[in-house]
Amino acid sequence: MPKMKTKSSAKKRFRVRPGGTVKRGQAYKRHILTKKSTSRKRNLRGAVNVHETNLGHMAQMLPFAGL
Repeated sequence: MPKMKTKSSAKKRFRVRPGGTVKRGQAYKRHILTKKSTSRKRNLRGAVNVHETNLGHMAQMLPFAGL
């Protein structure tokens, strides 16, 4: 049987928290920041959780994360 592999892109972008939630960074804050308002950029700071409906996809991409 072939080995199960973790998606390299997923292991760089997501971290599994002890409670079983998955931490991700916010999108839309990498470039073209001049036309975005200050409040919009401020609200994009920090990390948020992956939505519960996407945790099945996360379990497929990170098979050894215990999801």
